[in-house]
Amino acid sequence: MGVLAVGTVALDSIETPFGSADGILGGSAMYITMAARYFTPSVHLVAVVGSDFPDEYIDLMRDSGVDLSGLEVDRLGKTFAWSGRYHDDLNIRDTLATHLNVLETFSPKVPKHLRRCRIVCLGNLDPNIQCQVLDQMSNPEFVICDTMNFWIENARDALTRTLRRIDCLIVNDSEARELAGEPNLIRAARMIRNMGPEIVVIKKGEHGALLFTESAVFSVPAYPVEDIQDPTGAGDAFMGGFAGCLSGQQPHDLNALKTALVCGCAIASFTVEKFGPERLLGLEKSDVLSRIQAFRDLTTIPLMEEIL
Repeated sequence: MGVLAVGTVALDSIETPFGSADGILGGSAMYITMAARYFTPSVHLVAVVGSDFPDEYIDLMRDSGVDLSGLEVDRLGKTFAWSGRYHDDLNIRDTLATHLNVLETFSPKVPKHLRRCRIVCLGNLDPNIQCQVLDQMSNPEFVICDTMNFWIENARDALTRTLRRIDCLIVNDSEARELAGEPNLIRAARMIRNMGPEIVVIKKGEHGALLFTESAVFSVPAYPVEDIQDPTGAGDAFMGGFAGCLSGQQPHDLNALKTALVCGCAIASFTVEKFGPERLLGLEKSDVLSRIQAFRDLTTIPLMEEIL
């Protein structure tokens, strides 16, 4: 089986310098699966929502090809809700409200038919919950994990246990520095790899992403997007593109990882062009392939004999 994403499905309310949206579809697992489906036909979601979650959002995800057999609907609770405001510098945002609601007691139950998924994406959740998911899986080929500053600061021991069980950690640059206690990203990545994951990916927002393995460092720039509306979910979409691409490649060697990094950056660049997942809904495969090719054009360097 393909990609399994375990994380949140949420109702987001977002303000940016370019507009606002209230109660729109959000959440890490949603963005991961909606992005991964462009690279693999087998995409599965495990999450929880409440009684207030709109049926139209469930239909939207299902009609997009996401398997929702692992989506729990808690009829006694309300859906996890987040609201935030972005500044002119879209790397800076203020969280206005976080309502955990059904997420507060969420204990993921992976359906039996999904426990053999090859690629597992652990969205940003309590690392104890991430370990509970891994306890239910049957020897996945590749486990990708996300985390955030809150868990680094408040659940360090549990996060350390999770890191020992994963293959790849995807974090942004500030999270990498805090986790390692090291300002230099090259050294920070090496220190994080020593904690467990063989592969570390560090997202740098508008400056692209870095891939670290035992033998290599690989960098991909961000696609130059002129009209950015909403950066929410771009990091999760990146993970989805990365995982979806890897699911179709064997082995998961350096070339496969490099290709996956480009695919992650490409699909993330679409995400920021509209509010919520709107831009991810109407893409054609040709749109995605064209943007992936654009990365090749962005990074092609002339041979030395051509310039000297």
